[in-house]
Amino acid sequence: MSVVDKFLHYVSFDTQSDEHSTTAPSTQKQLILAQELVKELNELGIENATLDPYGIVYASIAPTAGKENEKAIGLIAHMDTAGEMSGKDVKPRIVKNYAGDDIVLNEQFSMNPEQFPALKAVIGDDVIVTDGTTLLGADDKAGIAIIMATLEKVLKEQIPHGQIWIAFTPDEEVGRGVENFDLTKFPADFAYTLDGAEIDCVDYETFNAAMAEVTFTGASIHPGEAKDKMINAAGLAVTYASMLPQWAKPEHTCGREGFIHLLEMHGECEHATLSYIVRDHDHDLFEHKKQLLLDLAQYLNSLHPDCCQVTLREQYLNMKDYMNGDFESVNRAKAALQACGITPRSLPIRGGTDGAMLTQRGLNTPNLGTGGGNYHGRFEFASVQKMEKMVDVVCQILKGE
Repeated sequence: MSVVDKFLHYVSFDTQSDEHSTTAPSTQKQLILAQELVKELNELGIENATLDPYGIVYASIAPTAGKENEKAIGLIAHMDTAGEMSGKDVKPRIVKNYAGDDIVLNEQFSMNPEQFPALKAVIGDDVIVTDGTTLLGADDKAGIAIIMATLEKVLKEQIPHGQIWIAFTPDEEVGRGVENFDLTKFPADFAYTLDGAEIDCVDYETFNAAMAEVTFTGASIHPGEAKDKMINAAGLAVTYASMLPQWAKPEHTCGREGFIHLLEMHGECEHATLSYIVRDHDHDLFEHKKQLLLDLAQYLNSLHPDCCQVTLREQYLNMKDYMNGDFESVNRAKAALQACGITPRSLPIRGGTDGAMLTQRGLNTPNLGTGGGNYHGRFEFASVQKMEKMVDVVCQILKGE
């Protein structure tokens, strides 16, 4: 199967993760794709492919003769799709030789490069899109397809390589992709996640990230008798949200600017909650944003004792800060891109990857692109030619020449 055939096969699996679940993986349907990947790895002759109790697929390929002393390289992609939109019954369509005009998804939705500038990078390519009723799943089934096609090519063409480690993870989209990742089963010298967009990017600088749950406790009483008695939790939540700086919202930030993003809000008179994510590339500014959330709660508590509580949970930290100046993995990827005729670049990611947490744990894991865009919604797309090119790039990384 070509990389495109593999991709179209993988997007037929509904693998949406669930941020409210406490199980690992967060949804059992992710295991169906995991089992399929184990089967396909076995069919390639990789007999040590296994699925662990947490839904992580591990496999490895021994080095070819004369390459035993080469660096061991890991390849990682995640199986789950985002929660913003359904990934069930995906109906992909290939737009041949995309001319840069409107792509009609259905009677209600279409897209073009003026609305979505990421499409400019795939003009002239064969572009895979949705029918507008689901997301596509290119994040990150394009990464899975590229890895699987690379392994098939390496084995069939007997491309020389060092030790290769492979892993497919669940729950990346809910920030839990590698919380159960066993590095003793993946002793690579360094690794790569294939979970980006533009294929010329080698990403190694991520946000620092945390989640904040802000809860408000009120006191309900008949509004006709409420003076100096009622404490309206929903009203306190509105006050709290309005006191946060407006410039710190994601819709007003770009580049290296961090943000505090309100994800969800629920409220009534006696109880209310606000859910935020906090992001910044700079660690000091990251800490300042977290402290601001705590300070606002302290202010409200000075008006109404014990009315507000903030629970902060760290998600991941900036990958660059934990690489300790070791950029061998980055330089190897950039050399491979150049060998394949692509001028590499590195930009700060306005997000994070499984690689950020793995790097923090000691395994440097920069991120590579897959040729898709507009992730997490109906306007998602993937380029056939760019996925094919990334197979060549990853093969070149493994050869190390």
